[in-house]
Amino acid sequence: MHLSETVNSGFFFLAPWLVFAPVIGLLINIIFGGWFMKRSWGERAVGVVASLASGASFVVSVLLAWSLAAGHGEAVIVPFLEWIHIGSLELDWAFRVDSLSTTMMLVVSGVGTLIHIYAIGYMHEDVRFKGDPGRFRRFFVFLNLFIAMMMILVSGDSYLMLFVGWEGVGLCSFLLIGFWYDMDTLGRPSWANSNAAKKAFVTNRVGDFGFLIAAFIMFWAFGSFQFDEVFEAAHSVAPGVIVAITLFMLVGVAGKSAQIPLYVWLPDAMAGPTPVSALIHAATMVTAGVYLITRSAELYTLVPQAQYIVAMTGAITALFAATIAVGQYDIKKVLAYSTISQLGFMVAAVGMGAFVAGMFHLVTHAFFKALLFLSAGSVILGLERGHHHAEHGHHEEHGKGKTKSPKGEKEGKRKEEHHEVFDPGDMRNMGGLRKTMPVTFWLYMIGTLALAGIVPFAGFWSKDEILLDASRHYPAVYILLSIAAFFTAFYMGRQIWMVFFGEPRHEAAAHAEESKPIITAPLMVLAALSLLGGALNLPFEGFHQLGHWLEYTLHEVEALPLDLQVAGISTLLALAAIFLSWLIYGRNPLKTGQPDPLKKPLGFIFTGMENKWFVDEGYFAVIINPFKKLSQFLADVIDWRFWHDWFHDTVIAGTYNWVSNIGLNLYADQKGIDAFANWLGAATQSISATMRKVQNGFVRSYALSVLLGVVLIVGYLILK
Repeated sequence: MHLSETVNSGFFFLAPWLVFAPVIGLLINIIFGGWFMKRSWGERAVGVVASLASGASFVVSVLLAWSLAAGHGEAVIVPFLEWIHIGSLELDWAFRVDSLSTTMMLVVSGVGTLIHIYAIGYMHEDVRFKGDPGRFRRFFVFLNLFIAMMMILVSGDSYLMLFVGWEGVGLCSFLLIGFWYDMDTLGRPSWANSNAAKKAFVTNRVGDFGFLIAAFIMFWAFGSFQFDEVFEAAHSVAPGVIVAITLFMLVGVAGKSAQIPLYVWLPDAMAGPTPVSALIHAATMVTAGVYLITRSAELYTLVPQAQYIVAMTGAITALFAATIAVGQYDIKKVLAYSTISQLGFMVAAVGMGAFVAGMFHLVTHAFFKALLFLSAGSVILGLERGHHHAEHGHHEEHGKGKTKSPKGEKEGKRKEEHHEVFDPGDMRNMGGLRKTMPVTFWLYMIGTLALAGIVPFAGFWSKDEILLDASRHYPAVYILLSIAAFFTAFYMGRQIWMVFFGEPRHEAAAHAEESKPIITAPLMVLAALSLLGGALNLPFEGFHQLGHWLEYTLHEVEALPLDLQVAGISTLLALAAIFLSWLIYGRNPLKTGQPDPLKKPLGFIFTGMENKWFVDEGYFAVIINPFKKLSQFLADVIDWRFWHDWFHDTVIAGTYNWVSNIGLNLYADQKGIDAFANWLGAATQSISATMRKVQNGFVRSYALSVLLGVVLIVGYLILK
């Protein structure tokens, strides 16, 4: 079947709308959002437009998957735009529709749409507490842009288009993580929010440098960036070239998917609003690295030594991050380190060649981790409402002249709390929320059981498939991942006992309120997927649905049966960890001001966990501070003292004065050379002053330039 016939035979012609649907949504909100926001229904309009745009992308993904299945799973390339034609290099923007890309499309757009709907309710509350409702529109513009860039990443037919989306989601993460760049949030100063965004951006640039080197080597070796051409030519080059490409790719993966040593940006990304955390850490940006390795499966399978390095990197990251999660108190930080750990599981899986297991865990993780992050946001909003209610109640009492409380000392302590910085994300301020927020509690429990790997939740099936493959081929990886799975169940049990059980440890927890249906409804859908998502690839004959689907792209997929020994060991480890967490945190719940029960018995070990094993401090000591000192030396000593003070004043100015003093200071010199030099300086100053208005250093100006460019391109394509 010819390409044109294939594209026109189903819904493949809709592929460009994967990207253009969210782009149109953001353009509508940019152009008309200001007018919307002046109306009482403005927030709903902005949120609905953005959600419909993301939902349209999901509908297109479903239609593409249906068309692909009807065509027996054969990959279809949908040409769209002639892009780069230089010499022998011809790169077009084309959409690749195959079983791997459609799986990612469905996850990104499906979970992304639920996050958009949730964000309508969450951001209404968030901007109310932050006091800046004007940013509501901007937030949804960024969300739509994020979805569009992620769709470019997963649908591109070449490494170059993948890299365009790769960089795009990096930019969007910077904009969203630093969304409250000038406001104090969750007890953090405003500069901490902007620093978190810069940290994510710079750390990912380090990883992107590795990806770029891999791309350069690829083009040098193969003369192309197209997937099919690269994979076909890979068998004819020296193995050392493939090793170099795959390992430099791993550097990019370590940045984007938060693996050792470039994981440090992800926990700080919690500075963004909670929907951002769910979008980045569940369905979009962090999964890009796992997708890259899976897409490059034909390269990695040629070099087992690179596969082993990838697998060990993932396994070590999984265990390392899981230990840090045990010592965290911020509800979202625990989930952030959990994300790093679970990404380690995925990277280990694809490194071992268990690509279906890695993708299976990517899908189920998107369900239950989005559920957990969004439920954590519900908890935070509940505490913010409780804190607001408590403060309002005390102000009323004070206005009525009530200076004494019947609760005596306890009331006095509560009054002192109002003068402290309150962090609604700190689990030490929670407790007893299962009574005041029962819906959120049960939803959180479902996500917790899925993450802990308890039967029959989705996480059990996907995690055990990874452990089974590791037990057969990589014993060291199996041991590391099994220990990480134990810690996973333990820190999630710890979180459940600290947040939802015991007595409220802060007045805000005592007055917490359940979230509205606009927030809890998307959580219920994610909860159902977290419970039933394992049915996508059950380890029984005839139920390997995801494996059969991905076989069209990955080829030679091995369908592993259920191993009762591996499943039994992992289940016992999870149950033992949850029971241990109950003994420590559930049987005797924390009291107000009580230190963590593990702090004293574990001593310096818990201190290390609590302080993230001092990795950030190590980076500052070894890299950042020496680099700053070197920069200061070059700027102060070399540039200013040597070049400006000595060379400029002594050599240049001295020579000029000496020449002038020997008789060249004539009329022609003054009226000709000096006049020209003065004119040139004035012209340069005028031009630079004009250009400085364009390069003003504000990210919002650069983002606006990018969006205007997108508008011009879309307009050109429509009118062409």
